[in-house]
Amino acid sequence: MPAPKELDPSASLAALYGAKLRKLRIRAGLTQRQLGDKIPIAHSRIAQFELGNEVPPEDVNGKLDVLLDADGDLVDLRGHIKRTPYPDWARAFVALEAKAVKMLKYMAHAVPGLLQTESYARALLRISRPRDTDGQIEVLVSARLDHQSILEASAPPLMWCILDEAVIRRPVGGPAVMREQLARVLLLAETPHVVVQVLPFKAGGHPVMGGSLTLLSFERGQDVAYTEGSHSGELVETAEEVAEYALAYDLLQAQSLSPDESLTVIRSVMKEYSKCEPTEPI
Repeated sequence: MPAPKELDPSASLAALYGAKLRKLRIRAGLTQRQLGDKIPIAHSRIAQFELGNEVPPEDVNGKLDVLLDADGDLVDLRGHIKRTPYPDWARAFVALEAKAVKMLKYMAHAVPGLLQTESYARALLRISRPRDTDGQIEVLVSARLDHQSILEASAPPLMWCILDEAVIRRPVGGPAVMREQLARVLLLAETPHVVVQVLPFKAGGHPVMGGSLTLLSFERGQDVAYTEGSHSGELVETAEEVAEYALAYDLLQAQSLSPDESLTVIRSVMKEYSKCEPTEPI
């Protein structure tokens, strides 16, 4: 049997939770399979909890706390994880984004957080996190708006952003929210440090169809890539892999409309939203 994977409790709150769970399970004399049977859930889920790759649902966590005689420690730890504005898989990326001198983004489904209006961010978060309370949503909105200070610095990074056409045509929050959001994109695209392109539907298939992509460059240090889905993300630091993503981004730029053409399309879609009734999709 292979030795259990070493855990680093300092890596994240989820990792700290995992280390605590493993310690309690071993103290109780249970294998992952035996503990899983008592919940009941698959033992592979227990393994993911212990590795910090997944946070247990509230009901499962409550059972783990009782079964392992944790005296509320697991409940408290999970509460801290859920109150943290950024999930573990995004936290390292957010920190690196604040240090970048250049960022290249392809957004498959939504306007990037750095360009979002408050109303758009709130609508998007309510859709993606339906179980969160209004208070939890507001914490996330506030964190997202605070992060936008990156573009307000005296020497902001260059931000080159390719928006899939779906981003500007899907009415997140309704026509009024989208009009305001597209107006903000147009406003920021007039600044020297923000460039926007639109990847039209007619471009067909492309090399980054699995989700969104960001490439970050720094004054010192290697470039990194970050791929993101709706509820997951992966930071890529290996030079060879980053180079592959950089090539994919070059191809996306070639398939996209020019910056001037892109802004014309955004203005046109914005006018379409202006013609809509408040609850009418376009």
